[in-house]
Amino acid sequence: MAQAFEANAQQALLASRAEQALQLARQLGADSAEVGASVDQGVGVSVRLGEVETVELSRDQGIAVTVYVGQRKGSASSTDAGAESIRATVEKALSIARYTGEDPAAGLAEAELMARELPDLKVHYPWKLSTEEATAIALECERAGRDCPGITKSDGASLSTGEGVRVYANSHGFLGTQKGSRHSLSCMLIAEDDKGMQRDYDYTSARDPQAIRSPGAVGEEAARRTLRRLGAQRPKTGSFPVLFDPMLASGLVGHLMGALAGGALYREASFLCDRLGTPLFPAWFNLAERPMEVGAAASSPFDGEGVQTRNNRFIVDGQVASYMLSSYSARRLSMQTTGNAGGARNLRLAAPLRSFEDLLTEMDRGVWVTELMGQGVNGVTGDYSRGAAGFWIEGGQIQYPVEEFTIAGNLNTMFSGLVAVGNDTDTRGSIHTGSWLVDSMTVAGD
Repeated sequence: MAQAFEANAQQALLASRAEQALQLARQLGADSAEVGASVDQGVGVSVRLGEVETVELSRDQGIAVTVYVGQRKGSASSTDAGAESIRATVEKALSIARYTGEDPAAGLAEAELMARELPDLKVHYPWKLSTEEATAIALECERAGRDCPGITKSDGASLSTGEGVRVYANSHGFLGTQKGSRHSLSCMLIAEDDKGMQRDYDYTSARDPQAIRSPGAVGEEAARRTLRRLGAQRPKTGSFPVLFDPMLASGLVGHLMGALAGGALYREASFLCDRLGTPLFPAWFNLAERPMEVGAAASSPFDGEGVQTRNNRFIVDGQVASYMLSSYSARRLSMQTTGNAGGARNLRLAAPLRSFEDLLTEMDRGVWVTELMGQGVNGVTGDYSRGAAGFWIEGGQIQYPVEEFTIAGNLNTMFSGLVAVGNDTDTRGSIHTGSWLVDSMTVAGD
């Protein structure tokens, strides 16, 4: 890295600046205020065809101030956290607040909800790599993929490593800090036959560099995924079962959480408005978050408003059990915050898990989707339509790769028509899930 990143020193400095901003906001006339500050540093290297393409050294910092004057709110931010900049930012936030209309839902989260348990969740694992070492790892990854027979070209390999500190403080006297890290390695390769070129990729990502898969394994898996797509053709048109790869199934969970989010609900822009306590999934399906899980991708003891995070259960026995609310959206809905300002953290499924082979057998005839394209998801109606690529399944066996088709349905019927979840759980992100088998969707191909 360009310079040493002393996380403990940065933590103390950001905390001091946050307290300075709060004190200044009170002095200048704010009834209450909240401050978020962060600093991140990292290195990123990309290589292609055995040559270095880019080396990026980054260091970003910022401070954001929100003030409340009565029920008027003003927010301002700056990338400079010096004393003069903090004063200018607070003054700007106050100026905005004085010209903002009153909002009965505006204000800090309730003081009694502030986090009191602030354990070390083991999410900070610095990786002290020089740019030369990072480059060597990326080159090794790409070389492993390019050495596989059948691979003709490469879109390159990339390694990124970073760590940061964030601080949140408010007028209730709450001040929370957290250090964190994230490291990733990826590779994208190209293969070609008489039907054209195909590309695919693989990646590994973790907070702890010891949990990163080896460069050779990532390159070889990228090659395997690329080569299996050769000879792709368009599938038949009709209604068929669809099996979503784990990485794509996590996207379905993301659409679900977007519909459960308070912002969409109070705007009546969600297909799950007024659905608490009603069935959405089969009775064997459960979904919860585990924000205090040690070492996980999105762990935090407090949310974006300082509220203590908790193990919320969003889907229980197939029914919608909870919305995902901040204090503001909760007030708009006459409900209580769920500690989800900033989103859900570490979503985990509880369901009977089946092997990939069992899912194919259950499917019998349909499409296993491994790539989705486009943004054809309507959060208001639940309508779902995406371009796709994957594999045709016949007799419970993979027959050939398919591409240039669309899959369409509605999230309501897709969720209720979930047949099974695979045990091939993808743990690289904050949503852990295996493959999802949906009973029927419209497939538009030939």
